[in-house]
Amino acid sequence: QVQLVESGGGSVQAGGSLRLSCAASGYTYSTYQMGWFRQAPGKEREGVASISPGGRITNYADSVKGRFTISRDNAKNTLYLQMNSLKPEDTAIYYCAAGDRWDMALVERSYAYWGQGTQVTVSS
Repeated sequence: QVQLVESGGGSVQAGGSLRLSCAASGYTYSTYQMGWFRQAPGKEREGVASISPGGRITNYADSVKGRFTISRDNAKNTLYLQMNSLKPEDTAIYYCAAGDRWDMALVERSYAYWGQGTQVTVSS
């Protein structure tokens, strides 16, 4: 019944920017921590960023710190990931996720609900 739908992926040159969105429905979105994960071909899924239910606390992987910004608009039931200064190694399928653990950990077990993913491709 919980649905998370990502959008905003695409192809961009290195140094460019993209903003991903995740629209949530079917549950009380504002009570869940939210996260962004990504998976490149042949690699394990890795955590990118997370945000507390009220949006006051954020957590980032070292590889994206200073380049990516996670935010949420609870009135619109929408999660965002602003990605700047993109690098070819950022190429992956990006997933949004929701969980009720309230730990903001960048690990899959802290999130029970997942979107279908959106492709991001960064060319050199």
